[in-house]
Amino acid sequence: MNNSLRLIIDAVLVVAVAVLFYLHFSDKSAKAPAQPAVVQASTSADSTKTTSVANADTTAAKPTPAAATPILHGKIAYVESTKMLDGYKGMQDARRNFETKAKGWERQNRNLVGGFQSAVQKYQQQAASLTPEQRAATEQRLQAQQAEVGQQQQKLQQQAAEEEAKVTQQVLERVNKLVEQYGKDNGYEMILIAAPSGTIAYGRKDLDITPQVLKHLNASYSKK
Repeated sequence: MNNSLRLIIDAVLVVAVAVLFYLHFSDKSAKAPAQPAVVQASTSADSTKTTSVANADTTAAKPTPAAATPILHGKIAYVESTKMLDGYKGMQDARRNFETKAKGWERQNRNLVGGFQSAVQKYQQQAASLTPEQRAATEQRLQAQQAEVGQQQQKLQQQAAEEEAKVTQQVLERVNKLVEQYGKDNGYEMILIAAPSGTIAYGRKDLDITPQVLKHLNASYSKK
């Protein structure tokens, strides 16, 4: 078997899509909801007044009052996106359903590669008894088969990516609506999302309402 065919065979054998199916979804699923429920908070600041009085005999100055700290009126809290999504039963079910489909795509990929490997092995066994013309024709057929395998693998990858995006979007849209409704029902002006990327650098633990929101999400999901 010539070097060009060996390179073709090696190229096909190193292609694997199964890992992509599992990891691509789990990485995306840890992201925070794209549109967290947010209600604008109002702010107010008192004006700063400074008065100075000069005298030939004495010098006195009234102390300058410190600028008033802006006050956010109403309840504000945050949720940790990773804990919320990992604990949400809707996301857990979506992951299981996706993984079931991914196993099917993995089987299709194994069948594609296995069929090509079998064709190559058969050619290797018969190559010595073939004429140069027969070998050339067989190698040409193997090259065409290799190209077809590559195209089918690309379709599987695209199908997996599209399904992952669809499932993730559906879950996040539902989470966004439920978090928004929870905020309205419980009188919050703003619910922030604490994501692994560092959206919130610091927040008091008593402002973390992840457990309460997660309980609300799962209760709503159970009613479906």
